[in-house]
Amino acid sequence: MSVSLLLLIILAAGVVAYFLGARKAKATLAATGPGGIHSLPSYYGAYALLWTIIPALVVITLWLTIQAPIIKGEVMAGLPAAAGALTEDRLGLLWSEIQNAASENIVAATPDPIVTEAREQGAAALIALRESSGLMMTAAALIVCAGGLVFGWSRVTPQRRARNAVEAFVMAFLILCSLLAILTTIGIVFSLVFEAGRFFDRYPADDFLFGLTWSTQSDTYGAIPLFAGTMLITLIAMLVAVPIGLFAAIYLSDYASPKARGVIKPVLEVLAGIPTVVYGFFAALTVAPFFRDLGGGIGLDVSSESALAAGLVMGLMIIPFVSSLSDDVINSVPQALRDGAYGLGATQSECVKNVVLPAALPGIFAAVLLAVSRAVGETMIVVMAAGLQARLWDYDGSLFGNLVTWIDPIASVTTVTVQIVKLLSGDQEFESTKTLSLFALGLVLFVVTLSMNFVALRVVQRYREKYD
Repeated sequence: MSVSLLLLIILAAGVVAYFLGARKAKATLAATGPGGIHSLPSYYGAYALLWTIIPALVVITLWLTIQAPIIKGEVMAGLPAAAGALTEDRLGLLWSEIQNAASENIVAATPDPIVTEAREQGAAALIALRESSGLMMTAAALIVCAGGLVFGWSRVTPQRRARNAVEAFVMAFLILCSLLAILTTIGIVFSLVFEAGRFFDRYPADDFLFGLTWSTQSDTYGAIPLFAGTMLITLIAMLVAVPIGLFAAIYLSDYASPKARGVIKPVLEVLAGIPTVVYGFFAALTVAPFFRDLGGGIGLDVSSESALAAGLVMGLMIIPFVSSLSDDVINSVPQALRDGAYGLGATQSECVKNVVLPAALPGIFAAVLLAVSRAVGETMIVVMAAGLQARLWDYDGSLFGNLVTWIDPIASVTTVTVQIVKLLSGDQEFESTKTLSLFALGLVLFVVTLSMNFVALRVVQRYREKYD
C-alpha cells in the first residue's frame, strides 16, 4: 500500500472518530441536560480525531525516517564479496545505481561485471525489503490508528476537559509552525557546514577562496572566477533594476493618479509572477541573439552566453522587487513632511528630491540589498543564458583584450549556481571531491545572501522609528 493511500485511510478514520466522539458527547448532553459536560460536542469530536490520527502519523514518520538507513545497510551488506573491494566513492555511486534500477529508471551500462552483478542483486534485495517494510508499516499504522480511535472514543466523558486538550494541541502546533523557518535554516546551515567541512579536509580553504582557476577535470577548485561571474551579472542586473524600479516607485507614489496607480502597479508586479524559466527562455532565445547580431554589426565579438544578456533579463525580473518595496517605503513617509516642504515653497520635484527620498533612503537601501541577494542566488536565468566555462583571464581578443573577463560584459562567464546545477545533474558520486566542492560553493553563497538580508533588516530596524 502506498503512503498516500495509507494517509487517506487514516484521515478517513479520523473523520469517523470525530463524528463518533461528537455523537457520544451529544448523547451525554441530552441525558444530563445543560452543564452536564465540560466542553462543546465538537471539542470531544476533535479530541477523538486527534487520538486517532496523531499516533498513526507519528508511527509513519518514525518508520520512514529509520527505514532508509536500515535498508541501505542490509542491501550493501548482502552484495557480493567482490563489491567490497570498491572504493568509497564507487560504492556511493553503486548505491545510486541500485536505487535507480529498483525504481526502473535508466541506468548506464558498465563493462565491469562485478558492478553489474552487484547492481542487479542489490536492486532485487532493495525491492523486496521495501515491500516488506511497507507492509509492516501499514499494519503498524492501522493498528495504532484503530487503537487510538477506540481509546479516544472511550475517553469522551462528561468530566473530560476536551476543549483544554484540543486548544493545547493547537497551541503546540502553532508554535511548531513558527519554529519551522528557524529549524529549516539551522538544518540547512548544519548540512552545508558538514559537507563543506569534508571538502575542506581534502582541499585547502585558502586555495578555494582565493584560487584563480576552476577546473573539475584537473581537481582545481579556485572559486574566484565563479564569484567574479556572479558579481558581474548581479551588477548588470542592478544597473537595470534599481533605476527603473526606483523611478517607477517615485512615479507611482507621488505623481500617478489613483486610477493610473491602480492599473500600472498590478501590471508591473506581474513581472514577479512570471516563472524564472520563462525569463531564461527569453534571455537565451531572444536577448542573447539580439546582442550577438548587434555586436556583429559593429565589429564586436559578442558571446552567445554573454553576461550582458543574462544580467539584463535578470534585471527585468528584479524590477518588481525594487519598485514594490521602494513604493511601500516612500508611501510610509509622513504626509506632514511633504506639506511642510510645500509650505516653504518647494516644488513637487524638489520635495521628492530633498525631503521624500532622504527620508525613505534607509528603506530603499534595504530594498536594493534584498534585490541583490535575490540576483546572487538566481539559477534558471543564468543556467540557460550564461556560459559553463569558468574563465578569469581572457585572451580571446574581446572588448577589453587581455583584461579580466569579469569586467567584459559581452564575454561568456559562468556563475556559482550554474556550476552547482551542472555538476549535480545526473548520477553523482557524493563522496567525490568534485561534488563536495559544490557544498562549499553553496555555503559561501548562503553566507553572502544571509549577510545581505541581515544588513537590510538591520538598516530598516535602525531607521524605521525616525519617520514614524
